[in-house]
Parts: sequence; C-alpha cells; structure tokens
Amino acid sequence: MTNRPDSPFDAEDFGPNIWLVDQMYRRYLDAPDSVSPSWQEFFADYRPESIPEPPPPTPPVAEPVSATDAETAVQIPEHASQLLGGAAVIADRMEESRRLPTATSVRTFPAKLLEVNRRIINNQLARLTQGGKVSFTHLIGWAVVKALMERPAMNAAFEEIDGKPYVLKYPHINLGLAVDMERKDGSRTLLVPNIRAADEMDFRQFWLAYEEMIRRVRAGQMTPDDFAETTATLTNPGTVGTVQSVPRLMPGQGVIVGVGAIRYPPEYEGADPASLSERGIGRVITLTSTYDHRV
Repeated sequence: MTNRPDSPFDAEDFGPNIWLVDQMYRRYLDAPDSVSPSWQEFFADYRPESIPEPPPPTPPVAEPVSATDAETAVQIPEHASQLLGGAAVIADRMEESRRLPTATSVRTFPAKLLEVNRRIINNQLARLTQGGKVSFTHLIGWAVVKALMERPAMNAAFEEIDGKPYVLKYPHINLGLAVDMERKDGSRTLLVPNIRAADEMDFRQFWLAYEEMIRRVRAGQMTPDDFAETTATLTNPGTVGTVQSVPRLMPGQGVIVGVGAIRYPPEYEGADPASLSERGIGRVITLTSTYDHRV
C-alpha cells in the first residue's frame, strides 16, 4: 500500500485493519459519496497496492502452448479459493508479523479482586441516573495502560532506518482494542481501533472513550484516525472460552496482551461451591504479554 505524499500515516500504522482500508477504498471508487468526508479526504490521491492500476488494453495474441509448459503448469485444486483484496492484505500482514523475534510472558492471577472491584463500581453506577456498566475488559484495559506507564519500554517498537537499528519510544499510549465483527456474509473478522493518548486519561475518561469507540465501530462510523498509530493492543479471546493465547504482534507496536477466560482451575471446575469456599479456591485469569525481543 502506498500513501499520498502529504498523508500523516504509513501503511504500517493501520496494522491488522489494513483490510478495512482496502474495503473502504473499493467503496470510494464505486461511489465517493458512500464514505464519510474523512475517508474521502484520505483517499483523495491514494491507491493501495492490493488494487493495482489496470494495464492498458492490448490486442490479444494467441501463443502456442508447448507440451512441456502444459506439464509444468501449476495445478490449482478445485476446492482452493484465491485470497483477494482485504483478505490478501491480512495474509501479507500476518506473514510480516512472523519475522518479528517476539517473546511471550504468561502469568495467571487470582480474579477475586477484579470481580469485587467490578461489582462495587457497577453498584455505584446503578445508583446514578446515567447508568452504564463496567466490564472486565474495561478494568483490564485500564490496568494495561497503567502498567505501560510504569514500564514505558513495553510501549516502544523496533525499526530499521537506513539500515540501522532504532528504538521508537512513543510519547503516548494508543491502546488498540480488538473488536469481533460480523460481516454481511456472516463471516467474522477483527477491527482494532485504538484509544489515543490513554495515558492522559483517568478511568472515567477511559471508560467513556472505550464505550464511544465500540458504539462507532458497531455503527460503521470509524475514520482513518481511529486505526492509525496503535502502540499497544489488548485482545480478549477469553470471551469465547479461550484460557490462554499467544496473539501475533504487528510491526510498529510495542506489545500485545492476550486475556484468557475467567474461570476456576481445570481440576476444580466440577467441584461443589461449598468445598471451593472452604478451601479458599477462587477463579483465575491468565494473561499473555507478547513483545518484540529486540527492544
């Protein structure tokens, strides 16, 4: 993908959201007014590599096919489907992520304090006229922000510039949040918009920014700014029951944190609640932290 000369973003800034940029650009080509003014401005003189310029028409010339060429031609299975457009871009980005020499830390924590604090906050919110609820992801996301503020080295990325190694120390934490989305055809994908400068917020501001971001994702109101320059990402496969995962770190980001399901240890899953209480056994949560080992 290439960017217009005056664009503040590079292709790498969009991470796994490249497919959405590709999709929005196709809509823009079909009908510019079908996308918002911010997308129209972004696409004014922009063309991604995944949609190449059509070649000039040339008269067809029939070339004989030799027996050798026929024998060596690649045979594509009937059940194979070529990846095109955004899907092809995602595949390229995943391949790029494999080149990063990542390291992953895994830790399991008691979830009791997390559950208690959530219950206290939601009880207080229920007494307010504005209502609303705080989820576990809100609290974990805020904890990630506070942790990155204490360990800024985790909010830094490696980049090779002019053949020399550099560390990019980002001035703010732009926390990406993986949001599971269903496409019109029923398939599912992830959007990863970010909360910009989360390090300058208090918890209430973070919570409101998170809720507004989710609302705009569901309403299809996202802009290029919402996806660019993510410095760290939080993904929560625990919502589908995954206990532990090692997600892929995108180039240009410092760390990606994977959140597992909150549940009792497997050996106690079927235990009687009274027995669990007597033994002081509570639910636990497993977090993984995957980062670039060069930083």
